[in-house]
Amino acid sequence: MKRVLTIQDISCLGKCSLTIALPVISALGVETVILPTAVLSTHTMFSGFTVKDLSDQIEPITAHWKKEGITFDAIYTGYLGTAEQIDQVKEIFRAFRGENTQIIVDPVMADNGKLYPAFDMAYVRKNTELCAGADIIVPNITEACFMTGMDYREEYGEDYIKELLSRLNELGARVSVLTGVSLEKGKTGVMGYDRETGEYYLYQNNRIDASYHGTGDLFSSTCVGEMMRGKTWQEAMKIAADYTAHTIEVTLQNPRKPWYGVDFEATLPDLIRA
Repeated sequence: MKRVLTIQDISCLGKCSLTIALPVISALGVETVILPTAVLSTHTMFSGFTVKDLSDQIEPITAHWKKEGITFDAIYTGYLGTAEQIDQVKEIFRAFRGENTQIIVDPVMADNGKLYPAFDMAYVRKNTELCAGADIIVPNITEACFMTGMDYREEYGEDYIKELLSRLNELGARVSVLTGVSLEKGKTGVMGYDRETGEYYLYQNNRIDASYHGTGDLFSSTCVGEMMRGKTWQEAMKIAADYTAHTIEVTLQNPRKPWYGVDFEATLPDLIRA
């Protein structure tokens, strides 16, 4: 059985980060080891949430793992709240990267042309350093623009996306994948570039007129789980895009109209069967 280490925050209520990564990757038959960077009462879309930073626990936990001879087939990072934690994660990459260990980075920090309120350009530069140490990175278009210095556009063509991917690959990762790519009206999906083969990969599915917190985490976690099952990164991205879209559709049918996350619990059996 493959073993993945995922490093993210944990919201006690909220369906994002570790509360998505742990069940999804585990459901795909992969041992999932977690390293929480912070504990929040809810995710940040709620008002008045509490947060406990766990930076001081990262070194003792990983030192214990090193002493026990623990190894990982993949290390997958999501939301990291501080520049200090990015430096700690870079050290984890150095300490636990084996010959066949895959490093997957989702540089969560921005969307819709803007950085999240807690972050600045110094944090962007730190995330860029983290991506340089990865095998695969999965930013959205906004995050890619901040890391490469390209102008953010609401409307674009394939040449713009290819240039973004080319600049992302200059950061150091073997494979760069952009999420939220829409090259046709009514469609959205992903486009990736493999630096070793020089090949692009585009996958689009129908755009769903809805937005939920945590769908990026659902996509990335599904990708990681599928790659650990032996899928290529292209196959994993397609499965993850379709599964995320399916989960949004199911959530929209919920008469309780959940607003803070998607009903991935209801669709996990579909993912496993697929």
